[in-house]
Amino acid sequence: MFSQFVDVRRKDFVIMFTHHVVTVILITFSYITNLTRVGTLTLCLHDMADIVLEAAKMANYRKCQKLSDLLFLSFAIVFIVSRLGIYPLWILNTTLFELYEALGNYPAWWVLNMMLALLQVLHCFWSYLIIKAAYKAISKGKVAKDDRSDIESSSDDEDTGSRSKMPHSTATANGTGGASGTNGYLTGGACSEEH
Repeated sequence: MFSQFVDVRRKDFVIMFTHHVVTVILITFSYITNLTRVGTLTLCLHDMADIVLEAAKMANYRKCQKLSDLLFLSFAIVFIVSRLGIYPLWILNTTLFELYEALGNYPAWWVLNMMLALLQVLHCFWSYLIIKAAYKAISKGKVAKDDRSDIESSSDDEDTGSRSKMPHSTATANGTGGASGTNGYLTGGACSEEH
């Protein structure tokens, strides 16, 4: 949550910050009110899509464009199924109706469901953005740049320009013969011809 203040500021900063605040409150509140099943199920459900998203990012950093596109489309499917399908049908349905029957008009029920409903509104917004990016990926053949910010901090473009102006030989760059690129991926690897 705190890294948002030092990372590149994106257009959805307020939404992401709201998401993180709601998530921390939701986890804390579910623990305090002994509704840990709701909190842990919500956490596990959200982590499903994050694994595929991080794999897509790693493939993108490695410049394996086809793998990155495939993983992004897999992420879109997992995200939409888990957050627009499973989350509202199982978790929200259970907390809104079955938990009310068990607890009655308990004040914690209202707070918990407000947080879960706010999280669902954010899921709908992000699903729209993901579907838009997936449509671009399918129609153009590759995933477009992240359009949440006007400024893309592409250290690859800056680094490529500065490397060509270096007076010393690239053969001595970190002992890798000039094959080392930015962010730790190799620029001359097996996937680089796909970008």
